[in-house]
Amino acid sequence: MSENPRARKLADRIKEIVAQLLDTRIKDPRLGFVTITDVRVTGDLQQASVFYTVYGDEEAHAGTAAALESAKGMIRSEVGKQTQMRLTPSIEFHLDSVPETAAHLDAALIEARRRDAELAALREGKQPAGDADPYRTDDD
Repeated sequence: MSENPRARKLADRIKEIVAQLLDTRIKDPRLGFVTITDVRVTGDLQQASVFYTVYGDEEAHAGTAAALESAKGMIRSEVGKQTQMRLTPSIEFHLDSVPETAAHLDAALIEARRRDAELAALREGKQPAGDADPYRTDDD
């Protein structure tokens, strides 16, 4: 994806349009609680990748993916109308894996803190083996 300012501006506009459509016009019962997290547009403005998250289990994820796929044509048509571009970019929907990755990292950090606390409890009141200052100094 490009650092093209025009592509970034179009991506922001597409994000707004898609979020508004999901909130007001798409009434598919398979559609779960969806949040549009990001949109990326190629430098030639021909393809838009829409990233979304869904609250719920795997069934909610699958239902939402099917609902978005079936509404893709209507969403692209509305994006074309509202952006008034000569060529409307094709739209692809991608489930955003950031929340799952963040949850995994949070769990790893909690486990690391727990192990650090255990180690600190074991060290309490203990003396290191050998000299208190094991490094050589000029006095030696």
